[in-house]
Amino acid sequence: MPVKRLDHVQLAMPPGREDEARAFYAGALGISEVQKPPHLAKRGGCWFEQDGLKVHLGVEADFKPARKAHPAFIVSDLWALVARLETRGFRVAEDEPLEGYNRRYVDDPFGNRIELMEPDMSVRDDHVPKSACSST
Repeated sequence: MPVKRLDHVQLAMPPGREDEARAFYAGALGISEVQKPPHLAKRGGCWFEQDGLKVHLGVEADFKPARKAHPAFIVSDLWALVARLETRGFRVAEDEPLEGYNRRYVDDPFGNRIELMEPDMSVRDDHVPKSACSST
């Protein structure tokens, strides 16, 4: 198969709001910011990368947040992360259960939907749930 893996996720953001992106992705979620290559840095936006996770925020002049399409991040200690996000003023939402995971949704500062998932260790099953490809 020619496609091997996902390299990064790119989300859009409005111009001039990089500090808000840093506060959310680095400050609240704990994903380290990395420098964009100089020829791309002039376009604005920011990149966050850690342990194989790469989230790139690119500036879009006529920005509209992604409300349905979203990245889903596997996290550790979901409940502590939820508390940290809520303390920083981010609304965290519950959704329908997904077998094998505890999960919540949060919007980044620009309204992009982000899913936070933590494997439910009380359900020790090492296969991907059939519902993982649902229309959520």
